[in-house]
Amino acid sequence: MAFIHTPNASASEKTTSMYASAEANYGYLPNMYRAFGHRPEVMENWVALLSSIRGHMSLRRYELVTLAAAKELKSSYCMLAHGSVLLREGFTSDGLTAVVNETEKAPIDAGERAIMAFAAKVARDATSVTQQDIDGLKKHGLSDAEVFDVTAAAAARCFFSKMLDALGAAPDHAYMERLEPNVRRALSVGREVERPLAPSTSRGTSQ
Repeated sequence: MAFIHTPNASASEKTTSMYASAEANYGYLPNMYRAFGHRPEVMENWVALLSSIRGHMSLRRYELVTLAAAKELKSSYCMLAHGSVLLREGFTSDGLTAVVNETEKAPIDAGERAIMAFAAKVARDATSVTQQDIDGLKKHGLSDAEVFDVTAAAAARCFFSKMLDALGAAPDHAYMERLEPNVRRALSVGREVERPLAPSTSRGTSQ
């Protein structure tokens, strides 16, 4: 699952609690939680940071920003997780695939395209962002505070995606089971999905 040995549920009281909560939420223990097993307080603080960021955005905007950043970071795990959320929120398989492939058929408006392009640029090279990029977002109706929110979501994704990939956390087997092959292929931009170990049903929220 990972390049480091991850602790079992009895490693510490906080690890036990984190694992139990994740299993109750998802129906299995996701690899991302195992990756943080040595430092559950880091996951706890990540969740708090994430909550403070996405609390100011619509779920759709947050997920599109995150998808764009994750694609730029080549994070299969985050792409699969957040693509799955968009599917639950009403995107069709074809629509989501079009978004990932950045085609004209993607069911997003011009403002959302601009936001995703900006998020990708933040993840790719934040030093390349200019005043013109910010002004472009404002032309689509974003306020300064909303520009901050989009930037924060994209920048935060760099932390989580890079942590998972650097530690070798493979995308969960649940994605192999629940996603159509063409969607899974489109979202798998980096590490391959872990092969199923046992039947499971994923129902939790993304990180």
